[in-house]
Amino acid sequence: MAFMEKPPAGKVLLDDTVPLTAQIEASQSLHSHTEYIIRVQRGVSAENSWQIVRRYSDFDLLNNSLQISTLSLPLPPKKLIGNMEREFIAERQKGLQAYLDVITTHHILSNCEVVKKFLDPNSYSVNYTEIALQHVSMFFRSEPKWEVVEPLKDIGWRIRKKYFLMKIKNQPKERLVLSWADLGPDKYLSDKDLQYAVKLLSSCSHPYIYKVTFAIANDSSALVIRPFSEKGTLKDLIYKAKPKDPFLKKYCNPKKIQGLELQQIKTYGRQILEVLKFLHEKGFPYGHLHSANVMLDGDTCKLLDLENSLLGLPSFYRSYFSQFRKINTLEGVDVHCFGHLLFEMTYGRPPDTIPVESFPPAPSVFVVSVLECILTCEAMKNGMPTVSRLLQMPLFSDVLLTNSEKPQFKVPTKLKEALKISKECIEKRLTEEQKLFHQHRRLTRAQSHHGSEEEKKKRKILARKKSKRSAYESGEEHSAKYSNSNNSDWV
Repeated sequence: MAFMEKPPAGKVLLDDTVPLTAQIEASQSLHSHTEYIIRVQRGVSAENSWQIVRRYSDFDLLNNSLQISTLSLPLPPKKLIGNMEREFIAERQKGLQAYLDVITTHHILSNCEVVKKFLDPNSYSVNYTEIALQHVSMFFRSEPKWEVVEPLKDIGWRIRKKYFLMKIKNQPKERLVLSWADLGPDKYLSDKDLQYAVKLLSSCSHPYIYKVTFAIANDSSALVIRPFSEKGTLKDLIYKAKPKDPFLKKYCNPKKIQGLELQQIKTYGRQILEVLKFLHEKGFPYGHLHSANVMLDGDTCKLLDLENSLLGLPSFYRSYFSQFRKINTLEGVDVHCFGHLLFEMTYGRPPDTIPVESFPPAPSVFVVSVLECILTCEAMKNGMPTVSRLLQMPLFSDVLLTNSEKPQFKVPTKLKEALKISKECIEKRLTEEQKLFHQHRRLTRAQSHHGSEEEKKKRKILARKKSKRSAYESGEEHSAKYSNSNNSDWV
């Protein structure tokens, strides 16, 4: 098959979900403009940092690209006269720093391609849409029955995953979605096992898993075709969004924030937990639960993107759970992500911060009980409940599931063993990342404590005491020498 014949580079080692931070270190005025020197850092290691130089016009271009989100972003206004004055440049630098702080801490904006390219042009210089089109074209050479209707531009959040609306030539009214993705940093299956596992996805039949029409992988990427749903995903329902719109437009700034009805929360939650339990029992890792990965089919939720963990792609919520050492298994990751999804279903928006200190009024105290055992500070310290434990909680235990379709997903023993090893490797990388984060947090706290005003006062007092003690001891020593000298004169 042509798609299999020409793999490019191999798996991507860069984890796109590792947060980038940006600090303006200095500014320099040239003849007609000012440049700002920015230190960008990936993750917690200061060694993994670099400098970029940007003008105000670069910020303005970035801001124009982000307008699709409809968020009110704090970019300082333009000024044509007096924009080279020292006081103005200093004030503008403060404003640009505030702007950088907002976009690098906003979960969706910080992960979008234009922000990544602005901060890290070397790592994001490739045109992934062109690469995806090349792979899709190679696939069509040997599979002429498929045809591209249109690219679905930026409908997902991943930089290295692209979508196309498809049709079958002899069934022109039926619409499908093709997704193409690079391999990610957590790809630990051998190429042979990966190709077999991806191909196996189309044989999976489960009432709460969205059907895969066709799937294929080579040693650098994968291509999956599914039916297109006009209703869209659970996230589209919550945000009242159009499925074909770009991710930033759909989800950054909803016009109306409103959660789902209690019965929907209970039913959808139960269905999602049931399919997670099924996958865990099959030894099939997931780790990619979020509301945009849940398709709606009538009153039924169906899980999407089972291929993500096989391809080694990082999770949408990784920057959250990588901070907490007790969330160190893929089941724990799924439960933590379920907490985010349940919060979104309940309140119509994501949590402001993680951990969540207090929850607004909910349709039922049972909803809050589940959220408390997943998203609070205490939950992060104690670890996540199991999926089975959540299913036993009052919010979900009385939900009657009417779907009679019998699940079918035969995973051969040899592949199960390979999946188990892959899962352990994914969890090991997560644990190592969490360890680095906690070492950095301890160091930061120590430095902060050392630099606090109270600590400075304590050190001053100790220094004075030490100085007095030294002076006293010096005086004692001098007196002793004087006494010895007088005694020697009398001998």
